[in-house]
Amino acid sequence: MPSIAPEDLYREPNALAPYYSRFRVAERLLLTGHSHQAWPDCGFAGQLQAWEDAARLVDGKWEEAFARGERVREGYARLLGGSGRPDDGDYALGANTHELVVRFLSALPLGERPRLVTTAGEFHSIRRQLDRLEEEGLTVVRVPVDPIDSLSERLGVATDDGTAAVLVSAVLYRDARIVGGLDRVQVRCRRVGAELLVDAYHALNAIPFDLSSLGLEGAFVTGGGYKYCQLGEGNCFLRVPPDCRLRPAITGWFAEFSALHEGEDAGRVRYGPGGERFAGSTYDPTSHYRAAEVFDFFRERGLTPELLREVSRHQVGRLAEAFDALDADPALIDRDRETPPEAVGGFLALRTPRAGDFHNVLAARGVATDYRDDLLRLGPAPYLGDRRLDDAIAALGEVAASL
Repeated sequence: MPSIAPEDLYREPNALAPYYSRFRVAERLLLTGHSHQAWPDCGFAGQLQAWEDAARLVDGKWEEAFARGERVREGYARLLGGSGRPDDGDYALGANTHELVVRFLSALPLGERPRLVTTAGEFHSIRRQLDRLEEEGLTVVRVPVDPIDSLSERLGVATDDGTAAVLVSAVLYRDARIVGGLDRVQVRCRRVGAELLVDAYHALNAIPFDLSSLGLEGAFVTGGGYKYCQLGEGNCFLRVPPDCRLRPAITGWFAEFSALHEGEDAGRVRYGPGGERFAGSTYDPTSHYRAAEVFDFFRERGLTPELLREVSRHQVGRLAEAFDALDADPALIDRDRETPPEAVGGFLALRTPRAGDFHNVLAARGVATDYRDDLLRLGPAPYLGDRRLDDAIAALGEVAASL
């Protein structure tokens, strides 16, 4: 299967679109790539194989299922710059980031260090859980995201000897701004004995995120495949740094697989090594069958994070230029022109007090977007050529003229 070049994705017909026939990406304007990208057709074959293995092997299916899970771990490790070395860390898998973050939180010494530091711009899976823990007596420090250039420095200042962990996104989910300087937060955490958890969901497969290059080898990292990885639901991970000895209080029986043969440990619950410490329990492996096929598809087509970043920069830039050419009333709809393009992730955020109206009218015209508060979000994907992006902005201009 030949590799794809960026220019193959800009022209019409788009070179990837035929591989997404079941999602009909050539017929629909799906600008929700930051939220839920289409799945390539190979994922359907993987899903069918899960059923076939269950019917053929019954309880014996788990050997096949675990093999798919290992391929998923390897796929995520590659995206984070892993080379298979022991110092790359290990990966726990889960249906969603929330369950993995909860296990992470349950492993922290919150009785001795009842303080968590985060930002005021975290996604709801972290935001809501920390809000609730604060009601139970934990101290939660929420650092404002603006000015973003000093966010990492201010996170470091807020992290003291009573801090159990810092939880921060690599890319802000509302407006796609990239959070820099996380290596400095890592250094500060190490100095005071706190853990660092990075939510990389909006970075994963949208921008290169090599942990070694970023100085984040000692960080916990969470993310998943629902967005830019095209894996669909049920495919999230927690990257566990090397030599982790934390003992999650919320723990499933899969976390002791490797320790079952060791017998009792003076009344203490045993844990397996690495990512197994954060494992859950019996799960539906269908998502891993799908994900393993999609990871293979990306490798065979040469769809690396570096290539996808180049394509994303082109697409978001084209959307922004086409929007500017509309010369729309800035009181109705406008965009951030202060943040440089290299500091923005995989979607274009447009600020408008009528974000919901834009979203609804565009949907009626066949253009799928989403919105958060006063931000209308346009997320391209590599299976959309330039003409499709131009058509979407033309429709947006017509909507702006009608509101």
